[in-house]
Parts: sequence; C-alpha cells; structure tokens
Amino acid sequence: MRVLVADPISEKGIEVLQKGGDLQVDVRTKLTEDQLVDIIGEYHALMVRSETKVTRRIIEYAGQMKIIGRAGVGVDNIDVEAATERGIVVVNSPEGNTIAATEHTIALMLALARSVPQANGLLKAGKWERKKFMGVELRDKVLGVLGLGKIGGEVAKRARAFEMRVLAYDPFVSKERAQQMGVELAEFSEVIQEADFITAHLPLTKETYHLIGRDAFRVMKPGVRILNVARGGIVDEEALYEALQSGRVAGAAVDVFEHEPTTESPLFDLDNVIVTPHLGASTAEAQVNVAIDVAEEIVLALHGELVRNAVNIPAIKPELRQTLEPFLGLVEKLGKFAAQVVSGHIQQVEIKYNGDFAKHDLTSLTNTFLKGLLKPFLQEAVNYVNAPLVARSRGIRVYESKSVEMEDYANLISVTVKTERCEKSLAGTLFRNQQPRIVRIDGYTIDAVPEGHMLVIPHIDKPRIIGPVGILMGDHNINIAGMQVGRKEVGGKAVMFLNMDGPVPETALRELTKIDGVLDVKYVHL
Repeated sequence: MRVLVADPISEKGIEVLQKGGDLQVDVRTKLTEDQLVDIIGEYHALMVRSETKVTRRIIEYAGQMKIIGRAGVGVDNIDVEAATERGIVVVNSPEGNTIAATEHTIALMLALARSVPQANGLLKAGKWERKKFMGVELRDKVLGVLGLGKIGGEVAKRARAFEMRVLAYDPFVSKERAQQMGVELAEFSEVIQEADFITAHLPLTKETYHLIGRDAFRVMKPGVRILNVARGGIVDEEALYEALQSGRVAGAAVDVFEHEPTTESPLFDLDNVIVTPHLGASTAEAQVNVAIDVAEEIVLALHGELVRNAVNIPAIKPELRQTLEPFLGLVEKLGKFAAQVVSGHIQQVEIKYNGDFAKHDLTSLTNTFLKGLLKPFLQEAVNYVNAPLVARSRGIRVYESKSVEMEDYANLISVTVKTERCEKSLAGTLFRNQQPRIVRIDGYTIDAVPEGHMLVIPHIDKPRIIGPVGILMGDHNINIAGMQVGRKEVGGKAVMFLNMDGPVPETALRELTKIDGVLDVKYVHL
C-alpha cells in the first residue's frame, strides 16, 4: 500500500511509516490541488499538516484512499464531510501539542506580567528605562481559565505552582474533578469578573465565537490581562483594542488571530500587547509527537485495525455495521441536542436502549452519543474512540442499560443528562426510511425532526401562548417550518418544539422569555 506525505513532518513520523510493514512512503510537498488530483488515486493513505488543503475535489479522485491523517489538532484544512461520505477515516493528534501550548501560555503570561518583550526591545535600542516597566507578580492573583481540558488543566496546574488562585469555566467538568485539580469552578460571568488574568483554552464554535467581546470586557476587573493561545475569533480583536485603549484591560498576549496569517492589526500598534505568530504548537517535541501519533494511526488503519483518534467514523464490528449504522446519526444528534439544552456542569449521563438491537454490543452507539454531547464545547479534543475517556477524566459518570423489550417503539434510545442544576431527558427512534425523530423531551411525547435550527419552549398549557410565539417569530422575519406541542395534563406544564427555517437572534430569544406563560427558551442548532 502507498502513503503520500504531502507536508513537511518530523523524520520520526516517516520512520514509523517506513517500519509499518509493506508500505511505500512518498514524500511530495508543496503540491497544488491539480497536482494532487492527478496522483491521489494511486494512494491508500494521505498525511498532511496545515499547508495542504484536502478539498472535496481531491477526495473524489482518491479512489483507493482509506485514511487521511492530520499531524496536529485541527482538521479544518480537510473536507471531513466529503471523506466521511466516501468511507475514508480522518484522524488527528489531539494531545500531541498539549505541553507545547501549555508552556507557551505560561511564557506569555510571565512576559505580560513583566513586560519582557518591550523592555528587551528598548534596551537593545540603547534605552535604559526601568521605571517604565513596573510589573506585577503572579502570586495571589486570580487566573481565569476558560476551558479546563488537557491544555487548560495543565495551565491550571502550573498556575497553582505560582501560588495563583485558579477559577475556571467549563460546563463539561464536574465539581469533584475540579476539586481534585485544585481549581474552583464558576460560571463564565463570575470568572471574567474576578480574574486578574484570563486565558482561553476553547475550540472555536458558534458558541465561543467572540465569547470575549464588548459585553465581557465591560464587566471585567480594571487592569485585567488577556491571553489567547487557543483559536483566533474567541477574542473579539476590535473589542480588545478598544478595551486596551480605554485602560480597562492592562495588557494582552495573543498567539492566534481571526484571520491568519496576518501581519497587520491595530493591536500591533499598542505597547501593552505581546503577539506571536501562532506558535502554541511550535516546539521540536510537539512536532515529533504529532507526526508519530498520526503515522501510527495510518499504519493501524492500513492493516485493518481500529484507530484511536478517528474524528469522523466510529469503530463498529463488521458483522454489526448494517444493524447499527442507521442509529449513529440519531445518537449523535441526541448528544448534540442534550449539550445545548442543559445548564450547569454535567455530572452524570444515563443511556438506555430498548428493542431488538439491544441484544448487541452497543458501545459504538454510546461512544457516539458522548462525542455528540461533548463536541460542541471540546471540538477536536473528543472523538468516537476517546469520548468515554474524556468523559471519565472530567468526572462525568456514564451508565448504559439495555433491554430487548419494546417500549412504544420497535427500537428506542433514551438518554438522561444530570447537572448540579437540572436533569434533562430525551428519547429518539428511527422512522421509516431510517429518519431520526425525537419522540420525548422531559417526559412529554412529541414527534420532532432533529435538524437545523430549533426552539424548545417549556410553558404553561393555556391559551395565548402559541399565537404570540408565532407572531414574534414573524416580527423577526423568521419562518416556522414545523411545530410540535406535548403535554401531560390540561392546564399543566407543556413543551413546544419548533423547527425554524433560519437562525434565531438573541434579541428574539430574550423577547420569547417575556411572553406570559413561557417558562424557558432553549435554542438548538444541529
């Protein structure tokens, strides 16, 4: 079998491929899309970093391709959807650069506290200016960590060694797990209000885009310092510039930018800003680690064995594939849906299977649900294989039960997610033509299509609820594609489920909560 390495990677990774059995390894870098299209049909595996863009067109010509490996964390340069459609496994290295990114964060925090780059520049320019660079100590300061995953956790560990108090926001870490790490969990608003330093370690999603923006800067402690070594776009750069100019923010250290590469930014003109060109993973050790990780995955895949870090295709035993594959989309949708309707820190997950399929090993379905549940917040850090381990590492208890007895439907998947604030339950099944449906929400019977933009509105079962909701959506020029209402008793509590033709703005969500009888509003996007 033939492996194409299309970007420069560590020689250690090449050696792993060359020792992986009867594999022919070709290293051909800086290929254009047309050049790749011409040759990709000859290869069974492709290994890239960030330079090569693996487009749908390239994948369509990859007739023998079994696996595409990204020697790094993100896979945004690979058309994962196109690969999935053709049954090609996509893998990455979610932990290979953990220590590199951690240490870069600490380096920037220390440099920010003591103005190291600025002092270095002036002294080399022949200016001895000690009074200009009065720093602050890290000891006894509050570090706000947004995202307590692998990198956030390692940053927290090192911050505690500096005798800092660590306050963290992460809805997917239990309080028990945080206590073990010596970290205090808090809501996002509390973290940004109390922290002296704020560091982001989150993926870039629709929920985290501009998470640190004008509204956040307004409530921060005067003199706060901001770090972003995660993803460009989490911090609103224009709002950060304004906060630095006003003095609300004393300084910032930025390694990632919303548009990269970038050599021009208003931030570059400010003396209290330290910038680096996306160096979080740029250590010799990290590049060796990610190259070896992905090379090992490619060797496993080409020898017909299960990989550890697949981002798109769960491992299913061949004899069960036909039976279980139709349920994969359903359970992942249930997971993503649950992640967007719960509030608080997830402590426990229960998943129950009823029906004939329950006689099989359903580990792949449970893992897929967990990936769906965790992915909206963790993105590349969670996949079909490591999802149970990620949940366990965050103190989330997972229980699976099965029964061949039917419960209203031939096959039914019921899930319950518990936090310290609430308990949410969902049940789903497949209708004809294998179409996924949500058939229960918190005990209310419905028949809802889990796709696109959705609203879940618990309310009191009384007149003048449905009408005002429809009018309000019309006022915002949003069309309602479908509506389901479930109730248990006349005049009691009920739930309304709406499929929308487009996104629902925050202003509309706030107005919905003010309708008399509406108890809550949850906006879900799949």
